Amino acid sequence: MITERPVPGRAPGAASAARTETRRAPFAVFRAYLALTKPQIVELLLVTAVPTLMLASGGWPDLSTLAVVLVGGGLAGGAASALNCYIDRDIDQLMRRTKRRPLPAHSVTPRAVLIFGLTLAVISVALMAVFSNWLATALTAAAIFYYDIVYTMWLKRRTPANTFWGGICGAAPVIIGWAAVTGTVAPLGWALFAVVFFWQMPHFYALAIKYKDDYARANVPMLPVVRSVGRVNFEIVLYTVLTVVASLAAWPLGLGPIYGGTAIVTGALFLGEALLLVNRTRKGGPAKPMRLFHWSITYLTILFIAVAVDALI
Repeated sequence: MITERPVPGRAPGAASAARTETRRAPFAVFRAYLALTKPQIVELLLVTAVPTLMLASGGWPDLSTLAVVLVGGGLAGGAASALNCYIDRDIDQLMRRTKRRPLPAHSVTPRAVLIFGLTLAVISVALMAVFSNWLATALTAAAIFYYDIVYTMWLKRRTPANTFWGGICGAAPVIIGWAAVTGTVAPLGWALFAVVFFWQMPHFYALAIKYKDDYARANVPMLPVVRSVGRVNFEIVLYTVLTVVASLAAWPLGLGPIYGGTAIVTGALFLGEALLLVNRTRKGGPAKPMRLFHWSITYLTILFIAVAVDALI
């Protein structure tokens, strides 16, 4: 539903403009609900899930399995994001980064968002239950619950370790993709899970540095808000190193030289970018954290493309 405020004293020609806006309303509604699912986040989740699915399959996966992971996993990510928007609607309106989301912008009602999110969650879990196996289904349901109840409602607002513990659900698509094929999770699947888990700290800390004032205004204890610059820098470097180590540990567990070479080169570049951020802040210059944020996405995408290529050859 689009809530529209009355516009008193329309000037000549305003009626025509109003009719145009009315015709656009269905598309505006679609855009609002699409925004609630945070498509860019869902896309990144599938970037890790699908190559892992291919690896577990030993090549091209069964089309039905691929379809259920794409559709069911995509809907699960959208459900978790929509419910996150519902729960965080009070702080989203305080933050410059989030105040244009559909709920703070009054494009939809909280009740509609809650129903939408729960509907997507039920559909996604049902799809996994019917077309996959019990482990993939349980992991999907657990990821939604953990992200919205454990992370969003509890950890995010109470501890600066929120990003660390929240990383569990962010890395869940990796093991969901593996479990959808085999019904279990092999050591290689857990190694790739570790890559995504550790990767989230430098990725989100960079974003939190950029929007530190936003998080402070909303009273969200992100690490850059409540800890020193030195502590944040230490954790960025630590978890970047752990990300690279985990990526290299996955190599001998069943991946080939294409993946190995990619992990070495991209890992070195990722670590280099993290060290550049630390060096800039130590010298008192502008941190430019979004450079690390954007490179982290590039790093993860390239690494998992290498996983997919290795799975096919």
